[in-house]
Amino acid sequence: MNQKLYLLDYGAGNVQSLANSLTKLGHTFTWISSPEDFNHATSLIFPGVGAFETAIQNLKSKGLLEPLKQYIQSGKPYFGICIGMQVLFQSSTESPSPGLDIIHSPITRFHDDNKTVPQIGWNAADPLIETSENPAYYYFVHSYCAKYDPKTYSSAAEWAYTTTQYGDEIFISSVRKGNVFGVQFHPEKSGKAGLALLDKWLRTPESERVITPTFTPPTLTPKPKHSLTKRIIACMDVRTNDEGDLVVTKGDQYDVREKATPSSTVKTAGAVRNLGKPVALASTYYNAGADELCLLNITSFRHSPLQDQPMLAVVRAAAECVFVPLTIGGGIKDTVDPDGTPHSALEVASAYFRAGADKVSLASEAVYAVEKLLASGNEKGDGTSAIETIAHAYGRQAVVVSIDPKRVYVDPETYDGPFKDELVHGKFDSPIEAERGKAWWYTCTTSGGRQTRNLSVCQLAKGVEILGAGEILVNSIDRDGTGLGFDLDLIKLVKSCTKVPVVASSGAGKAEHFLTVFEGTDVEAALAAGIFHRGEVGIGEVKECLKNSGIGVRMDVA
Repeated sequence: MNQKLYLLDYGAGNVQSLANSLTKLGHTFTWISSPEDFNHATSLIFPGVGAFETAIQNLKSKGLLEPLKQYIQSGKPYFGICIGMQVLFQSSTESPSPGLDIIHSPITRFHDDNKTVPQIGWNAADPLIETSENPAYYYFVHSYCAKYDPKTYSSAAEWAYTTTQYGDEIFISSVRKGNVFGVQFHPEKSGKAGLALLDKWLRTPESERVITPTFTPPTLTPKPKHSLTKRIIACMDVRTNDEGDLVVTKGDQYDVREKATPSSTVKTAGAVRNLGKPVALASTYYNAGADELCLLNITSFRHSPLQDQPMLAVVRAAAECVFVPLTIGGGIKDTVDPDGTPHSALEVASAYFRAGADKVSLASEAVYAVEKLLASGNEKGDGTSAIETIAHAYGRQAVVVSIDPKRVYVDPETYDGPFKDELVHGKFDSPIEAERGKAWWYTCTTSGGRQTRNLSVCQLAKGVEILGAGEILVNSIDRDGTGLGFDLDLIKLVKSCTKVPVVASSGAGKAEHFLTVFEGTDVEAALAAGIFHRGEVGIGEVKECLKNSGIGVRMDVA
């Protein structure tokens, strides 16, 4: 009998990435559109991104939850990805709704005593069953997991196929038993290793996709150090040039127009700096080994986000050739069309997730939301901000907050203002002469750094974490485009006041600057733009530098 592969979409999250991966691999499939479709499927993949509760409730509202359970119990091959694996479990501390209880154990949250939560990045999946394969690195993005503990959670341990360590916790990164295969990571976003895993499962005859472990789950002791790698992210600022074409540009202190020089022409002086086409550059960086890509629409949807079809088209096209995580930013906010039609930030984010984005990035809207939170005097938000609504639907791991701090210099001897506990003192032997003997705090900005706010960087970082952000991207207006290296003082300050992952940005001028930021701070990832666009430094060069110095990085390229 010919394979009839079906994909289950519960209505939230980026399922398009899996569809793109299957198409690239040459596999055909049909979407589950009604409960009756389960009867026609001979193989089923359930990709899920987002919150456990949202997944369960959406499946129930569509009448798909019980048919899904019946399909799994029928013995036909099932492949669950992320939420598609977690719903197999009895319950989740993230949700009041029960799971399918195929695996009689709970999903619980990572503790954040010695690590950031969510876990975001590339980590190893260590086989429990003897195989000839070496552990591969896959992309994880989650706050909740199935703990590997044969004494406390014996049912889950009996299903464990691979385990992964994050911090001092060992969790189940994949389950396999009978007709069921499930993974916590995202193979569709794990580069060539993930594509190979998908392809192998699909090309194995359906009758051979059944495996029943016959082993006693071993007791595992956490290793001194987990295998989560440091991420290198390539960022592309996208906007229209004066001819109306979408281009990748890059500014110095956020100015994206070419400077007048003795050799410049009337045509180039003052023109938007054009460093390439966004989809072509995204493909280039993916093939070079970038761990993630970021597309920021810096024109920020001046008219209507959902009518900005060129940018949506860019996301769709990029997602067809990029199989690592893709973050989209710019204009993720409540808006009103010229004709008066309102659109919520959640609606805008959803459009980008459906187009192929994995995360959305918010900037100015996050500042306004934190200002509102602080003014209210409450310990949590009212649930209406863009951060809160998107995180509730898709999980906090889908929400990145991009912050644009700027230094405010003060007299170190006399300053007694509200941010004195956040003061940074420049070293007298600093290689940057302008910093020597100075003191400053970091104020937050909006509108691409053009407007300053009476809000410190720590207030913003703490506030967005409370509201539900899963990751913070730290830019530096003072270092942007300078090539002097990342602002380590700024990054350390942000890391000291938040427990979510942090991405360092702004100032990289050479490969050694990435080494400096990883050795000098606990930051989880580092991002660059201009030096990659101009070919001054290659992604492979950065990773070789890190690897040679003992920093864990993912080295395979597409």
